[in-house]
Amino acid sequence: MAHPLITLEHVEQYQRDGVVLIRGLFADQVELLRAGVAANMGNPGPYASNNEKAGQTGRFFDDYCNWTRIPEFEQAIKESPAAEVAADLMKSTSVQMFHDHVLVKEPGTSMPTPWHQDGPYYFVEGQQTISFWSPLDEVKEAALRCVAGSHKWEKEVLPTRWVSEEDFFPDEGQYMPVPDPDAEGMKVLEYPMQPGDAVAFNYKILHGARGNTSSSRRRAFSLRLVGDDARYVERPGRTSPPFPGHDMQPGQRLRKDWFPVLLQR
Repeated sequence: MAHPLITLEHVEQYQRDGVVLIRGLFADQVELLRAGVAANMGNPGPYASNNEKAGQTGRFFDDYCNWTRIPEFEQAIKESPAAEVAADLMKSTSVQMFHDHVLVKEPGTSMPTPWHQDGPYYFVEGQQTISFWSPLDEVKEAALRCVAGSHKWEKEVLPTRWVSEEDFFPDEGQYMPVPDPDAEGMKVLEYPMQPGDAVAFNYKILHGARGNTSSSRRRAFSLRLVGDDARYVERPGRTSPPFPGHDMQPGQRLRKDWFPVLLQR
C-alpha cells in the first residue's frame, strides 16, 4: 500500500462491499475545509440549494463544483492524502478530479438525504470510481448510510429529484425503482465518525443519510474522483453536475483541462 492510512483489508473491503471507512483522511484539513464551507455558504454557487420541502424543518444546504473558486477546497484536496488513498482503493494508476460537494444539515433539520446512487446522475461510467464523504463535525445520528455490495447490482437505481421526488429523466427499463433498504433487510453500513474521517464509496453504492435531530450542525465535504477505466457516457437526460459545454464524446476519458489528474503512478 502506498499510504499508511490504509491496509490491504481496506482495499479488499472496498473491492468487495464498495464502501469502507478511512479514519483521519482529512484530519489535517478540517479547519481548512470548515473555512471553505463558510465561504461557500456565504457565497453560494449556481447549483446551490436549501432543499426546502413542505412539512420539513431546518435547513439542508448543498452545493457542488466550487473547488476552482474556493481556494480552501483546492488546497485541502491537494494537501490531503485523498488521491493516494483513492488510487490504492480503486486499484488505479491514475486519479483524476471530478468534483466537490458540500452538504450541511443545521440542527433540527428533519429532511433525510434520500436513498440514491450517484452514478446515474453523473456522465461517468467505470468500476474505478470513488467518493469520499467527510464530516467536519462529530456525527452519530446524521452519518452516511451505505448499502454494502449495491455497486454490483445488475440494474442501477433511477435517479430522482430530492425535493420534488420526480424522476430525473425518463426510464426506458434500464433502471430499478428506489428500494427501501431498511424494510428489505439490506446490509446497511453506518459509522460514528470524527471530523476528518471519511467514508469511501463507489459511485454505484446506494446511500443516504438521516435528518439531523441533534443540537449541533452537521457539515460534510465530499470529494469525487475517478480512475483509469472511467469514461464519459451519455445519459437519457441532463446530468448532475451538468458541466455545460464540455464537448466530450462517449467513450472518452474526462478532459484533463477541466478534470485535472491529481496522481499518476
